[in-house]
Formats: sequence, structure tokens, C-alpha cells
Amino acid sequence: MSNQPAYPLMPHATASWLVDNTALTFEQIAEFCGLHLLEVQAMADDLAGAKYTGRDPVRSGELTQIEIERGQANAEYRLRMQKAPLSVNRTKGPRYTPVSKRQDKPDGIAWILRHHPEISDAQIGKLIGTTRNTIAAIRDRSHWNIQNINPKDPVTLGLCSQRELDGLVAKAAKRAGITEEDAGGDNRLGSDRDALIEELRAEREAQHKAAVEAAQEAEARAWLEARRAEGVSDS
Repeated sequence: MSNQPAYPLMPHATASWLVDNTALTFEQIAEFCGLHLLEVQAMADDLAGAKYTGRDPVRSGELTQIEIERGQANAEYRLRMQKAPLSVNRTKGPRYTPVSKRQDKPDGIAWILRHHPEISDAQIGKLIGTTRNTIAAIRDRSHWNIQNINPKDPVTLGLCSQRELDGLVAKAAKRAGITEEDAGGDNRLGSDRDALIEELRAEREAQHKAAVEAAQEAEARAWLEARRAEGVSDS
């Protein structure tokens, strides 16, 4: 019997549904779906790189309403999978990426090359679903669209999960003999997460500020229009 944890068949779609339809914490949803906390937070803030159609885990039999209610009543409660989906092992062929995401691949590749040079081209190709020729072209800046390539975290682009990226970084560092003292170890990963959290927070604050300013501007226009109307009626 396998000791590997079971996750929903469609983790992102399931997480999206749980965010929209339950009062579970982000931590509970992330753990149940096997996602990084920041991925769930980005969904809730509508900042995720991809928009997912929610998938009801109760209807699919992976979760019960009673289990959801237990989780909502206790933030420390860990949701239990009721019926694990059948696992399908895909051993051949490149990683599939939706058509809408393929244009983001060069940005994700450039980010990995910049922040994690210890990762091999073969590992990048498997993670992102690309070819070594493309990776080499981006590295030596001979790519046909190099002027428009902007390094972006592949996790935020939806090209891979934070778990996959963290696992690959750890494996590559171990193979290269890089210690935590040499490369900052978890501190570098932590700084990436902290930077993303700050970015999400800054975007929320900017959106709130813009909304407040728009409301104030609308109120000011309404006041001016009212004053003008009064002036016309007085005359």
C-alpha cells in the first residue's frame, strides 16, 4: 500500500471551487489539493496566471459536505480524501501546456536561467515542457523574440507548481553539491516566496487605492455638477 498522499484529480479547479464556495482556510485548501499556499491565495485575490473553472469535490466523491463542515469549524483540521482518483502515470512525451500558456514559456525559462542556473537544460525542459534548442536560444539571447522576453516566475505563470519547482531546485542543488551555506538554501526559496507575497500585497493595495481615488473623483464630479445645476436654476 502506497504512503503517498492522495490529491484531487484536478487540484487547481478543486481549489478554485473550495475558495469560492467554502469558508475553509487557504492552508486547508492548499494542503488538501497539494498546492502551494501562494497559489491558493492568488486564486482568492484573482491574481492567478490562469482562470480555473471550479470543480466540486463533493460531487466527484473526493470530499463530503460533513468533512467540509468539520474543516470550517476548526482551522487546524486536515481534510481527508474520501475517494482518491485513479492515478495515471504519463511516462512518454513532453509535458503538456495549454495553448493559452505556451506564449509564457520563454518568460518562465528566462526566470529559471537567471535565478537557478544550477538546474540543467533537461530538467527545465521537463518542468516547462520545452526543447533544449529553445532554452539555449534564450540563454545566449539568439531567440527570435528575445526583445519581448521578460523573466517571470513559472509558478505565477501557471507553468508548474511551487512544489515541482522547489523539488527540482533541491534536486539540482544536491547534484551540483551546493550546500545551504553556498547557495542560501531554503533562504533563497524563502526570499522568492516573500517577494511574491509582497508583490501580491502591493497589487491589492494599489487596486484599493485606485478604487478609493476613483470613488473620490466621482464624488467630486457629482458635487461640481450639482453646484452647476444650482447656479443655472438660481439664474
